[in-house]
Amino acid sequence: MNDTASDDPPVLRTRALSRTYGDGPAAVHALREIDLEVAEGELIVLLGPSGSGKSTLLNILGGLDRATSGEVWFRGSNLAGFNDRALTDFRRRSVGFIFQFYNLIPSLTARENVDLVREIADSPMPAEEALGLVGLGERMDHFPAQLSGGEQQRVAVARALAKRPALLLCDEPTGALDLKTGIRVLEALVEINGRYGSTTLIVTHNADVARLGDRVIHFLDGRVRAIETNAVRARPADLNW
Repeated sequence: MNDTASDDPPVLRTRALSRTYGDGPAAVHALREIDLEVAEGELIVLLGPSGSGKSTLLNILGGLDRATSGEVWFRGSNLAGFNDRALTDFRRRSVGFIFQFYNLIPSLTARENVDLVREIADSPMPAEEALGLVGLGERMDHFPAQLSGGEQQRVAVARALAKRPALLLCDEPTGALDLKTGIRVLEALVEINGRYGSTTLIVTHNADVARLGDRVIHFLDGRVRAIETNAVRARPADLNW
Protein backbone atom coordinates (compact mmCIF):
# COMPACT_ATOMS: atom_id res chain seq x y z
CA MET A 1 0.00 0.00 0.00
CA ASN A 2 1.32 3.42 -0.95
CA ASP A 3 0.15 6.68 0.50
CA THR A 4 1.52 10.19 0.85
CA ALA A 5 0.13 13.34 2.44
CA SER A 6 1.94 15.94 0.36
CA ASP A 7 3.26 16.77 -3.09
CA ASP A 8 6.62 17.70 -1.51
CA PRO A 9 9.43 15.12 -1.47
CA PRO A 10 8.86 12.77 1.48
CA VAL A 11 11.29 12.79 4.38
CA LEU A 12 10.76 9.01 4.72
CA ARG A 13 9.91 6.49 2.02
CA THR A 14 9.80 2.71 2.10
CA ARG A 15 9.43 0.32 -0.82
CA ALA A 16 8.57 -3.39 -0.43
CA LEU A 17 10.03 -3.25 3.08
CA SER A 18 10.03 -6.62 4.83
CA ARG A 19 11.52 -7.99 8.03
CA THR A 20 11.68 -11.70 8.83
CA TYR A 21 13.14 -13.24 11.97
CA GLY A 22 14.34 -16.84 11.70
CA ASP A 23 14.11 -19.33 8.86
CA GLY A 24 11.85 -22.05 7.58
CA PRO A 25 8.50 -22.94 9.13
CA ALA A 26 9.40 -21.13 12.36
CA ALA A 27 10.12 -17.81 10.61
CA VAL A 28 8.29 -14.77 11.94
CA HIS A 29 7.27 -12.26 9.28
CA ALA A 30 7.22 -9.04 11.27
CA LEU A 31 6.81 -6.78 8.20
CA ARG A 32 5.47 -7.74 4.79
CA GLU A 33 6.09 -5.56 1.72
CA ILE A 34 5.47 -2.14 3.31
CA ASP A 35 5.19 0.81 0.90
CA LEU A 36 4.87 4.13 2.70
CA GLU A 37 5.70 7.82 2.40
CA VAL A 38 5.89 10.36 5.24
CA ALA A 39 6.02 14.09 4.60
CA GLU A 40 8.35 16.51 6.36
CA GLY A 41 6.83 17.69 9.63
CA GLU A 42 3.96 15.18 9.70
CA LEU A 43 2.70 13.67 12.93
CA ILE A 44 1.87 10.03 12.20
CA VAL A 45 0.21 7.54 14.54
CA LEU A 46 0.98 3.85 13.95
CA LEU A 47 -1.98 1.93 15.36
CA GLY A 48 -2.48 -1.79 15.83
CA PRO A 49 -2.36 -4.68 18.28
CA SER A 50 0.84 -6.04 19.82
CA GLY A 51 2.87 -7.98 17.29
CA SER A 52 1.38 -6.25 14.26
CA GLY A 53 4.70 -4.75 13.06
CA LYS A 54 4.48 -1.18 14.36
CA SER A 55 7.60 -1.24 16.54
CA THR A 56 9.57 -3.21 13.95
CA LEU A 57 8.89 -0.51 11.37
CA LEU A 58 9.84 2.22 13.85
CA ASN A 59 13.14 0.49 14.64
CA ILE A 60 14.03 0.16 10.95
CA LEU A 61 13.13 3.79 10.22
CA GLY A 62 15.34 4.86 13.12
CA GLY A 63 18.31 2.72 12.13
CA LEU A 64 18.06 0.39 15.14
CA ASP A 65 17.25 -2.62 12.98
CA ARG A 66 17.75 -3.63 9.36
CA ALA A 67 15.16 -4.81 6.87
CA THR A 68 15.43 -8.30 5.43
CA SER A 69 14.51 -6.90 2.01
CA GLY A 70 13.23 -3.70 0.43
CA GLU A 71 14.28 -0.08 0.76
CA VAL A 72 13.97 2.68 3.35
CA TRP A 73 14.89 6.20 2.32
CA PHE A 74 15.57 9.25 4.49
CA ARG A 75 15.92 12.52 2.57
CA GLY A 76 17.26 10.78 -0.51
CA SER A 77 19.59 8.31 1.25
CA ASN A 78 18.79 4.60 1.28
CA LEU A 79 19.39 3.40 4.84
CA ALA A 80 19.46 -0.18 3.59
CA GLY A 81 22.84 0.58 2.04
CA PHE A 82 24.36 2.10 5.20
CA ASN A 83 27.07 0.26 7.10
CA ASP A 84 26.96 0.16 10.90
CA ARG A 85 29.02 3.33 11.28
CA ALA A 86 26.78 5.27 8.90
CA LEU A 87 23.66 4.07 10.72
CA THR A 88 25.14 5.16 14.05
CA ASP A 89 25.86 8.61 12.61
CA PHE A 90 22.30 8.80 11.24
CA ARG A 91 20.85 7.99 14.66
CA ARG A 92 23.11 10.51 16.40
CA ARG A 93 22.42 13.38 14.04
CA SER A 94 18.82 12.90 12.96
CA VAL A 95 16.77 10.74 15.31
CA GLY A 96 15.27 11.18 18.76
CA PHE A 97 13.89 8.03 20.39
CA ILE A 98 11.29 7.80 23.14
CA PHE A 99 10.40 4.38 24.51
CA GLN A 100 7.87 3.13 27.04
CA PHE A 101 10.66 2.69 29.59
CA TYR A 102 12.79 5.66 30.51
CA ASN A 103 16.40 4.33 30.50
CA LEU A 104 17.64 7.16 32.70
CA ILE A 105 21.00 6.98 34.47
CA PRO A 106 20.18 6.79 38.21
CA SER A 107 23.32 8.60 39.36
CA LEU A 108 22.60 11.69 37.22
CA THR A 109 20.05 14.43 37.82
CA ALA A 110 17.30 15.15 35.33
CA ARG A 111 19.38 18.03 33.95
CA GLU A 112 22.47 15.83 33.62
CA ASN A 113 20.50 13.04 31.92
CA VAL A 114 19.29 15.52 29.30
CA ASP A 115 22.72 17.11 28.98
CA LEU A 116 24.10 13.78 27.76
CA VAL A 117 22.88 14.60 24.25
CA ARG A 118 25.40 17.46 24.06
CA GLU A 119 28.04 14.82 23.43
CA ILE A 120 26.31 13.49 20.30
CA ALA A 121 24.05 16.23 18.86
CA ASP A 122 25.19 18.96 16.47
CA SER A 123 23.19 21.85 17.95
CA PRO A 124 21.45 20.62 21.09
CA MET A 125 18.83 22.56 22.97
CA PRO A 126 19.88 23.60 26.50
CA ALA A 127 18.72 21.03 29.05
CA GLU A 128 16.87 23.75 30.94
CA GLU A 129 14.81 24.63 27.86
CA ALA A 130 14.01 21.00 27.04
CA LEU A 131 12.94 20.25 30.62
CA GLY A 132 10.86 23.43 30.64
CA LEU A 133 8.98 22.19 27.57
CA VAL A 134 7.83 19.12 29.51
CA GLY A 135 6.99 21.04 32.67
CA LEU A 136 9.97 19.98 34.77
CA GLY A 137 11.76 23.29 35.15
CA GLU A 138 11.55 23.06 38.94
CA ARG A 139 12.59 19.39 39.11
CA MET A 140 15.70 19.44 36.95
CA ASP A 141 18.13 18.93 39.83
CA HIS A 142 16.32 15.85 41.16
CA PHE A 143 17.59 12.33 40.61
CA PRO A 144 15.38 9.71 38.91
CA ALA A 145 14.61 8.02 42.25
CA GLN A 146 13.18 11.33 43.45
CA LEU A 147 10.81 11.59 40.47
CA SER A 148 7.52 9.84 39.76
CA GLY A 149 7.20 7.47 36.81
CA GLY A 150 5.48 10.17 34.78
CA GLU A 151 8.21 12.67 35.59
CA GLN A 152 10.90 10.19 34.60
CA GLN A 153 9.15 9.66 31.26
CA ARG A 154 9.05 13.41 30.73
CA VAL A 155 12.82 13.55 31.37
CA ALA A 156 13.22 10.90 28.66
CA VAL A 157 11.07 13.01 26.34
CA ALA A 158 13.16 16.11 27.13
CA ARG A 159 16.34 14.17 26.39
CA ALA A 160 15.02 13.24 22.95
CA LEU A 161 13.76 16.77 22.26
CA ALA A 162 17.08 18.32 23.22
CA LYS A 163 18.67 16.86 20.08
CA ARG A 164 16.25 18.92 17.94
CA PRO A 165 15.77 15.73 15.91
CA ALA A 166 14.57 15.67 12.33
CA LEU A 167 12.76 12.44 13.27
CA LEU A 168 11.08 11.88 16.62
CA LEU A 169 10.20 8.19 17.00
CA CYS A 170 8.01 7.25 19.96
CA ASP A 171 7.25 3.65 20.89
CA GLU A 172 4.28 3.47 23.29
CA PRO A 173 5.45 6.63 25.12
CA THR A 174 2.32 6.69 27.32
CA GLY A 175 1.92 2.92 27.72
CA ALA A 176 2.84 2.87 31.42
CA LEU A 177 1.28 6.22 32.37
CA ASP A 178 -2.04 7.31 33.81
CA LEU A 179 -4.32 9.58 31.80
CA LYS A 180 -3.22 12.89 33.31
CA THR A 181 0.49 12.15 32.99
CA GLY A 182 0.08 10.65 29.53
CA ILE A 183 -1.64 13.79 28.31
CA ARG A 184 1.26 15.90 29.60
CA VAL A 185 3.72 13.73 27.65
CA LEU A 186 1.62 13.92 24.47
CA GLU A 187 1.37 17.69 24.83
CA ALA A 188 5.17 17.87 24.81
CA LEU A 189 5.35 15.72 21.65
CA VAL A 190 2.76 17.86 19.88
CA GLU A 191 4.62 21.00 20.98
CA ILE A 192 7.96 19.87 19.53
CA ASN A 193 6.28 18.73 16.32
CA GLY A 194 4.63 22.12 15.86
CA ARG A 195 7.41 24.38 17.09
CA TYR A 196 10.45 22.68 15.56
CA GLY A 197 8.88 20.72 12.70
CA SER A 198 10.23 17.35 13.82
CA THR A 199 8.60 14.60 11.79
CA THR A 200 6.95 12.54 14.53
CA LEU A 201 5.81 8.91 14.54
CA ILE A 202 3.97 7.55 17.58
CA VAL A 203 3.39 3.82 18.02
CA THR A 204 0.34 2.94 20.09
CA HIS A 205 -2.41 0.35 20.50
CA ASN A 206 -4.72 3.04 21.91
CA ALA A 207 -7.31 3.99 19.28
CA ASP A 208 -8.06 7.37 20.86
CA VAL A 209 -4.43 8.53 20.58
CA ALA A 210 -4.86 8.12 16.81
CA ARG A 211 -6.90 11.34 16.80
CA LEU A 212 -3.67 13.30 17.46
CA GLY A 213 -2.11 12.52 14.10
CA ASP A 214 -2.23 14.10 10.69
CA ARG A 215 -2.61 10.52 9.49
CA VAL A 216 -3.22 7.14 11.12
CA ILE A 217 -1.56 4.02 9.73
CA HIS A 218 -3.34 0.82 10.77
CA PHE A 219 -1.18 -2.32 11.10
CA LEU A 220 -2.20 -5.97 11.28
CA ASP A 221 -0.07 -9.09 10.79
CA GLY A 222 2.92 -7.14 9.48
CA ARG A 223 0.93 -5.28 6.85
CA VAL A 224 -0.53 -1.82 6.45
CA ARG A 225 -4.26 -2.45 6.44
CA ALA A 226 -5.48 1.14 6.06
CA ILE A 227 -4.31 4.74 6.11
CA GLU A 228 -6.67 7.43 7.36
CA THR A 229 -6.33 11.22 7.34
CA ASN A 230 -7.70 13.23 10.24
CA ALA A 231 -9.50 16.33 9.01
CA VAL A 232 -8.70 17.98 12.35
CA ARG A 233 -6.07 16.89 14.85
CA ALA A 234 -7.41 16.42 18.36
CA ARG A 235 -5.77 18.09 21.35
CA PRO A 236 -4.12 15.79 23.87
CA ALA A 237 -6.45 17.14 26.57
CA ASP A 238 -9.43 15.81 24.59
CA LEU A 239 -8.20 12.20 24.63
CA ASN A 240 -9.27 9.36 26.91
CA TRP A 241 -7.87 5.88 27.57
